[in-house]
Amino acid sequence: MDIDAFTDVHRAEWDRLEALTSRRTLDGAEADEMVRLYQAVATHLSTVRSVAPDPVLISRLSVLLGRARTRIAGAHEPAWRDVVRFLTVALPAALYRIRWWSVGVTAACLLVALVAGTWVATTPEGLASMGTPSSQEEYVNDAFASYYDPGVDFAAVVWTNNARIAMFCIGLGITGLFPVWVLFQNALMVGSIGGMMAAHGELGLFLQLIAPHGLLELMSIFVAGAAGLRIFWAWVDPGPLPRSRALAQEGRALVTVAIGLAIALAVSGVIEGFVTGSTLPWWLKIVVGAIALAAFWVYTIVLGRRAVQAGETGDLTADHAGDVAPVAA
Repeated sequence: MDIDAFTDVHRAEWDRLEALTSRRTLDGAEADEMVRLYQAVATHLSTVRSVAPDPVLISRLSVLLGRARTRIAGAHEPAWRDVVRFLTVALPAALYRIRWWSVGVTAACLLVALVAGTWVATTPEGLASMGTPSSQEEYVNDAFASYYDPGVDFAAVVWTNNARIAMFCIGLGITGLFPVWVLFQNALMVGSIGGMMAAHGELGLFLQLIAPHGLLELMSIFVAGAAGLRIFWAWVDPGPLPRSRALAQEGRALVTVAIGLAIALAVSGVIEGFVTGSTLPWWLKIVVGAIALAAFWVYTIVLGRRAVQAGETGDLTADHAGDVAPVAA
């Protein structure tokens, strides 16, 4: 197909549709004409895509059809079905696609924490790095436990802080360095505090106060770091797609992860605010934390596998993401 000849034949229809979409008001005849032209131009776009995929023309017609669709059908209004689709399809698919990144990040962070904790607990130099003996005693005997103050305000503060860290890990993931730095510092801090508590004979207290909320909270931070690194890897190795398009797709999908982690961290914050510092038996607190972590992974694996097998990635639907030029693999 001669793309120039095709353009010459149909340019008048495209210009007319563009003119109609630019008007503030339309009478009945003009509205009917817009619908007819919309259908015609949609056919033109389909023809161009299948026969002569010219990127410039595809982009022009896609934008034109998007504007016309908005005028005809109105702007997209969020509905409950969108919320349901997000929670049951988009979010689990996005989490499932980075599951191995999440496992790798978790293993690396646990190793860092274990090494740091062992060093602090078993060497004089490590223990001395945690402060003076008096400050250590004060922290172990009072400050650590008193930090967990049950209540709504405490839960809100915890959630805000953790959600901010997760958003930064994903939003600045393109650097490749920020997520690694955050994850390393977080693992080092948790491991060192655990080592100090162990050195003072309070490892049990440390685990009792960390495990209820920390299982889900730390996993959420690990997943956020994994998502950030996945964005960085899309920049390093975009595969068959242009680098900008690969980044756009991964970025949109992993923003989905960011929203989901905000929800997970809200649950963790509630547990930390109302369970960790409560008078419940320690074993019941840990069971609550274990159930929350298990629910996260069951949700990711069961719903995520089903969504990915159906072709979902966690990205926006084509209707919302917009049309793109075809790319040869």
